[in-house]
This record gives sequence, C-alpha cells and structure tokens, in this order.
Amino acid sequence: MHEFQPYPIDLLEFNPFTKLSNEWMLITAGDRRKANAMTASWGGLGVLWGKNIAVIFVRESRYTKEFIDNGEYFSCCFFGPKYKNALKYFGAASGRQEDKFKAAKLNLNYKRGIPFVDEGNFIVLCQKMAAVPIREEHFLLPEIKEKWYSGKDEDNFHTMYVGEILEILAR
Repeated sequence: MHEFQPYPIDLLEFNPFTKLSNEWMLITAGDRRKANAMTASWGGLGVLWGKNIAVIFVRESRYTKEFIDNGEYFSCCFFGPKYKNALKYFGAASGRQEDKFKAAKLNLNYKRGIPFVDEGNFIVLCQKMAAVPIREEHFLLPEIKEKWYSGKDEDNFHTMYVGEILEILAR
C-alpha cells in the first residue's frame, strides 16, 4: 500500500475543469466487505452550507450508486496519466458482473473506513450530506435531455450527491 499524507485544503491548487473533464476520477463507495468504483467526469468542489464540499453525479443504473445510497461516505480519487486505461475500464465495465479492482490490477485502501483506490495520487474523502435526484422536469433547457438523456439513457437520469470533504490525501 502507498503512503498517503493529509493535504491541507487551503493549499489546493488545480484546474477542476481539466482535472474532471480530461483526467477523470474514480468515485468509490462501500465498506471493507464490498466496495465498487466508477469513472466520472462530472462534478465539482466548493462551499455549501458552511462546509467544504464535493459534488458528484451518478446515473440511476450504476452499480456504484447502490453503495453510495446504502452508505455514509464516498471518495473521489484522481490519478496520473498512466492509469487512463484503467479509468476507461472502470467506466465501461460493471462491478455487478466482475471484480473490477482485480481485473484492472488496482487495490482498495481505507482511511476512516472510507474506501479509495490506492494507486490514486490525490484522494478526496467525503461524508454524504444530500442526494438530489435529477428528473426531466428539472431541465430548463430542452437540449440537455436531447444531448445527455436520449436513446438507451432516456430514463437513466443522475442523482446529484453533495458530500462534505472530511479530508484530502496525497501521495
């Protein structure tokens, strides 16, 4: 296992637009008995309700959503470029059918009982504060549904999760 150190949130310096949309992250949830992760390129960091927060978006069909819904915590793990293929795999495969960690040769680690991927170089540990289902009637612009929720994803909307950032870890 890698050695992680707490990273002070006030020293955080990265471009969230590049980090999320180009480099992606793995959202991990579960416990020591069973956990799952999925690739995500939507989300954000900020302040809400007087807390430092992370916001993630997870489709109803994702297996990881079951772990987030049934638990209190989740992590957002960021990686170096050499893990891009593993992140592609985590976005395409389902943990319902296989052990994605084993198949991708990635390992789970835990801090505060929260699972995260040990090969990550930057980890955001979160406690779930809110889960807000996004439905078709919430879209103010019709092109959102047309672009992101058509065809096989017509009724496969996202839930927005807001998590308080408990700790940031870095290798």
